[in-house]
Amino acid sequence: MNRDTILVVDDDPSIRRIICRILNSEGFATEEAGGGLDAVSMAQTRSYSLIILDLVMDDMDGFQVIHHLRTSSILTPLFVLSGRQAEVDKVLALGIGADDYITKPFSTMVLSAKVKACLRRQNLSSSSHANELAAGPFRYICDEMRLFKNGGEILLSSKECLLMKYFLSNQNKILTKEQIYRQVWNETFIDDNTIMVHIRRLRMKIEDDPNHPVFLKNIRGIGYQFIAEETQCAEKTLVS
Repeated sequence: MNRDTILVVDDDPSIRRIICRILNSEGFATEEAGGGLDAVSMAQTRSYSLIILDLVMDDMDGFQVIHHLRTSSILTPLFVLSGRQAEVDKVLALGIGADDYITKPFSTMVLSAKVKACLRRQNLSSSSHANELAAGPFRYICDEMRLFKNGGEILLSSKECLLMKYFLSNQNKILTKEQIYRQVWNETFIDDNTIMVHIRRLRMKIEDDPNHPVFLKNIRGIGYQFIAEETQCAEKTLVS
């Protein structure tokens, strides 16, 4: 069986070595890139299970790398691992396509747990059960366009089905209004009112209290985030 291969991108060789040593000890294969340009080139020429990316690099910063990969339809899961701790950096990275944001100094236990969880989801989604998407109390059957919550069926319109499928396929990610409109309506022109109306209708059906949503959250000024499962990890053994 082929091992999952993870691309580690950082212009600091010592940080790359630490991350690779952690991942190798968990049984993952690793490759290294010392800058953004190398990372883009490597991601274009071979397939990786995951990319772990620093933000501050001389030739091409991490934001540019994420943007280039996502606009090139390279959808490899991507974690940002950066010393930049400002909320605006986290929101921007997640908004343009990162799957997670981990700050330095980081916990080896948390990094390993997040990597394993991400790859486990990837392996499940690529299995024969890819026709179904599940998260928390929700189960969506793609071919039949049917949504279930705690075993009970929720009747959705076609657009609500597309929205729910998109959110379930991108759990925990902050999705911009542009991303949602392009994916669900297949248009680049954004109609804020249309999105708001459909989100409100979807919340009326999936939330216990639509006025205080638990699953489908509004990220002010950016878009929305669907959270159906929360994981808690104890942070230990910090690495600077």
